[in-house]
Amino acid sequence: MDEKNKLVVFQDKKIRRIWYDNEWYFSVIDVVAVLTESKDAKDYWYRLKKRESEHGIELSTNCRQLKLPSTDEKLYLTDCANTKSLFRIIQSIPSKKAEPFKQWLAQVGYERIQEIENPELAQDRTKEYYELKGYPKEWIDKRIRGIAVRQALTEEWSNRGVEEKREYAILTNEIAQATFGVGIQDHKKLKGLNPKFKNQNLRDHMTDLEIIFNMLGEASTTEIAKKKDAQGFVENKFAAKEGGNIAGDARKKLEQKTGDDVVSEKNYLHLADKKKKLK
Repeated sequence: MDEKNKLVVFQDKKIRRIWYDNEWYFSVIDVVAVLTESKDAKDYWYRLKKRESEHGIELSTNCRQLKLPSTDEKLYLTDCANTKSLFRIIQSIPSKKAEPFKQWLAQVGYERIQEIENPELAQDRTKEYYELKGYPKEWIDKRIRGIAVRQALTEEWSNRGVEEKREYAILTNEIAQATFGVGIQDHKKLKGLNPKFKNQNLRDHMTDLEIIFNMLGEASTTEIAKKKDAQGFVENKFAAKEGGNIAGDARKKLEQKTGDDVVSEKNYLHLADKKKKLK
């Protein structure tokens, strides 16, 4: 599961999902691809709906059209189904993977219910993820706190009319630029991260100080947006810049006192290399 909980993995196959109306909705096409291994899952899904419709079964009634990111990272309306509806769809697909997939799906849903009832479980699972990768405990504690700060910010943006993924990215970069003096992409290049690898999240390669200042910039942005009651993308962009400037000013003062740059080339790529050698 990735840190944003937008992707889950079943037998090395990624399945997109989205939290909607207080439950997970999964991409039906992704599920079809996993169960059938079809080269054209979209066509398979189309033919399946048509075949079942001829027998009086409308599979589409089990779906909602929700926006999910595609390979070009743009959002498109996609047939999505919750756990209950997916069980019904799976019944129409002849596959040896059907039963293990049902068990996996039930477990994914159960874990989310547990996390809603006890949010600390989500943090525990994330901690375990980083521990298994070999990150230092002190770093993990800061990273977990940073995730909570980020979630509070994105929730605030969502409540204030910032909806598109592209707008989130622009606002995030605005904070980063003001905080560190470099944008996200340049920060990645400095650390030697490859943009082709989506799993190379910049935040997973920040030093302790970078995480702290990143949190300060995002937390400040949240508070400013609340205080000014920023609405829409433009107003929240101003709040993002102001929040980032607060963190940026603090960073500069520390650099003046220590003589060291906060923005660092250090990364945790060696953890991935170490994991490969152990296999």
